[in-house]
Amino acid sequence: MGARKKHAPKRGSLAYLPRARAKRLVPRIKYWPEVDGEPKLLGFAGYKAGMTHVYVIDDTPGSPNFGKEIVCPVTVIDVPPMFICAIRAYVKTDKGLKTFTEAWIENPPKDLERVFPVPEKFNREEALKKIEENLDKIADIRVLAITQPRLASGVPKKKPDLMEIKIGGGTIKDRFEYAKEILGKEVSITDVFKEGQYVDVVAVSKGKGFQGAVKRWGIKILPRKKRKGRRKVAALGPWHPARVLYTVPQAGQLGFHKRTEYNKRIIKIGEDGSEITPKGGFPHYGVVRGSYVLIKGSVPGPPKRIIRFRYPARPPKTMPEGTPQITYVSVESKQGV
Repeated sequence: MGARKKHAPKRGSLAYLPRARAKRLVPRIKYWPEVDGEPKLLGFAGYKAGMTHVYVIDDTPGSPNFGKEIVCPVTVIDVPPMFICAIRAYVKTDKGLKTFTEAWIENPPKDLERVFPVPEKFNREEALKKIEENLDKIADIRVLAITQPRLASGVPKKKPDLMEIKIGGGTIKDRFEYAKEILGKEVSITDVFKEGQYVDVVAVSKGKGFQGAVKRWGIKILPRKKRKGRRKVAALGPWHPARVLYTVPQAGQLGFHKRTEYNKRIIKIGEDGSEITPKGGFPHYGVVRGSYVLIKGSVPGPPKRIIRFRYPARPPKTMPEGTPQITYVSVESKQGV
């Protein structure tokens, strides 16, 4: 009877290689879905405050708990209004989209100087005219928006986060007209999303520094009598090829990776953060005073981390109708006092 093959599956997913530190704290969104209807912004951003739990009436079609009260963990995101600074037009080339021109507001916010050296004057009318005359060539219209961390009570910084947000729906001309309407104005979360809607969440995960192969890949700890160490890979690979393959679990950076989580449901959008702030405030964040969003489940990153929302790239086939019915929000202390 032949020897039985030992079952030893690969430990750790190779789907996210390389496990390197994110290039920037404000994550780039590389794909924007197509949407129907009136022109609208396809994204927003806020700052993670913490987590709590709520009681909701389960409205998921086909759920065994349909119509019953269930406990739901939620993440609280502080979402002060965003300010629209510029319109960016793209043209299509053989190598993808290329920036055609940008139309900036003439008097940008003072805090924008913390991001980059602001020119003394922007020629807004000339840029808008250039876009309008070439609308037949324009392939995409997006806006450049900044967050307002001064309005987020738990974020100890003044420098805004600058990001690009696509405008979807309607024709290119409709999108351009909508962009001109919101240019130089504040946009709130309710102008973009509504309660009960699904969104994709993009953020940089919590950093854990340089970690060994056991924590980073989940490999087995070797027996006590192993000569050269127990928290190592038992064999780095065969003699040939005469190199260590990238698939071999090794030590390195863990965490602080850009991650996208699909189809997170918005449970509630509120204007007064005191409704959901626990006694003593959120650990490492404090009190939420302004607009907030409750997202079902967890999102990447520690408190104060910037979180970006996007219209869902692959929405679920069956979705609950209407807004979630909340019966209770826990505001008990998260610090055990």
